[in-house]
This record gives sequence, C-alpha cells and structure tokens, in this order.
Amino acid sequence: MLLPLSQLPELSPNRQAFPLIKEYLSRGELLQIKVHEQNGVTVIDCGVHVEGSWEAGILFASVCLGGLAQVKLHWSDFKGLHWPSVEVVTDHPVRACMASQYAGWPIKTGKGLTMGSGPARAIVHKGSLFRLLGYEDHSKTAIICLEGREFPSEEVIQHIIEECHCDPSNLYILVAPTASLVGSVQVAARALETGLFKLRRSGYDLGKVVSGWGVCPIPPVARDTLSGLGRTNDAILYGSTVLYNLRDDDETLEHVVKQVPSSCNREYGRAYMEVQATNKNFFNIDPDQFTPAEVWLCNLNSGRSFHAGLLRPDILQKSFGLETNS
Repeated sequence: MLLPLSQLPELSPNRQAFPLIKEYLSRGELLQIKVHEQNGVTVIDCGVHVEGSWEAGILFASVCLGGLAQVKLHWSDFKGLHWPSVEVVTDHPVRACMASQYAGWPIKTGKGLTMGSGPARAIVHKGSLFRLLGYEDHSKTAIICLEGREFPSEEVIQHIIEECHCDPSNLYILVAPTASLVGSVQVAARALETGLFKLRRSGYDLGKVVSGWGVCPIPPVARDTLSGLGRTNDAILYGSTVLYNLRDDDETLEHVVKQVPSSCNREYGRAYMEVQATNKNFFNIDPDQFTPAEVWLCNLNSGRSFHAGLLRPDILQKSFGLETNS
C-alpha cells in the first residue's frame, strides 16, 4: 500500500523538484529561458518570449514529474525511423506521473480554462486518485507547470495561490507553449503517464505498479499550437514504448495489456489532426485516445512479460513533416 506523502516527506514532489527550479534561476542564459516576477510570484518563461533549449526541456519534464524520475535525451530507432527521443525512468511511477505530471487540475477563471500539471497538484490533491491513494503534500513551496502561449493572468495566479495556500514568494510557475522546443520535449515525456492513465481507466489497481520506463520521439517544433498538439500527441500514440514492472498474476496482466496501447483505440490509424478536425475541440476527444503505442507489462512475481501494440513510423513521418531522400 502506498503511504500518504505526509508520511513520506522525502517523496514530496514539490520538495524534490525545488533543486531543479534553482537550476532555472541560476542558469537562465545557458538554458535560454527568462525568469520574471509577477504579483510576487516567480514565473519562468521556457518558450513564450524566449527560444528555450533541449536542456530546459529536460528540466521542465523533470520538474513536472516532481523530481521523482530521470529524464534523458537520446537518438532512438523507431522501427526504421532514426530520430531524437526522450526517456523517462522512475521507481515512483504513480507519484511522479499521476500525482504530479498528469495535467489534471483545470484552473477555471471567467471564460478561460488553463490545465495545470506538476508538483502543485499534490498540494491541492484534487480528483479521485488523491482520495483513493491518500496523497497529501504539505510543502510550503508550490510548483506548477502550464502549457500555453501567454503568461498566466493575475486572476489565474491569485487562484493558484489560494488553492495552494502558499505565500506568493513560494510559488513558482513554469510556462512553455506546445509549439516550442521545451513544449515538444515535455509533452513527449508524458508517454509513461498516458499508459498509467489508460491502465486506471481500464479499472486496473495502480498500487500494483512498481516502476516504469518510457521512451518517445521528440517531434520537431511545429509552426503553431494546433500543429504542435498534433505532432506531440502523434509522437505518443504512434511512437512511444512504455514498460512497467508490476506484481500481479499472469492471467490478469495478459488480459490487461491488450487494453492499453493506441492500437485498441477507436480512432487508431488516424493522425491527431484528422481526429481533431472531426471533434472540433481538444476537450471533445475521447480521453481513452491518449495512450502509448507499445506496452510491456513485466510481472515481478512470475518473471513473465506481456506485450501489446506497435510503432507506426509511417504516421510519424507524415505528422512530423519529414522529407527524406532515401
């Protein structure tokens, strides 16, 4: 059984991620980011008015995972497509991915809606997952990650401060557009999270997941937000591979693994832009559509491993706008 964060302060996503925030603050020019103060809060621009960088993308993803995972960049082979990738490895997958990284905090102000992710979610602990597992992070420092083309408004900042019950000087907000270098890295780093999300949607007990490892291609920066959404989602749907170590019975895992990969989705085979055009709005898309391409479930009890799904470099090449002479 997973213990509440209040009983495991060393696993507090906000505390573990804070040293990474210090890197942003001390290495701004090297990372090609910009630090601002807004309403007494520290806002870190990772691509709105700056270029951003590969390393800033690694840090953004690491912060979003609550400092509870390793994030690295590699060149990988996606069934014949040789392309840069992001790799996420964690021994605390539910805390890192679901209690922190998952964009599950809808911040509604007026007519606007901003989805918050990152360590601050473990402070506000909204949603059934936190009620189920008893997560409570009582950190005085709060860190939130926003995906957007603009800095948060005063109204949004005030809402976050009130929800986190923190002093403005202890709140850190990271912002990166989807269509940016940092955005491409940090969204691709969510492949492991999407697999856990699908497992839970399928009714699986995430408390049986011991550790996780995921790899996903990093799409080239798109020209606009919609195209960026298309490329980053296709990267996960058709290019990512995730592996989970679990403790369960083989019969259950053999059944469950078939429910996780994108190949079992109703819209499988269609690029995100095609699906979005049909649904008109991102929030109208069936949440079960956001799943990894390939899944491995490794049973630590029996030593057997179960696989489902496949990579689709043909869709990736089209989505990424890749032109080759080979």
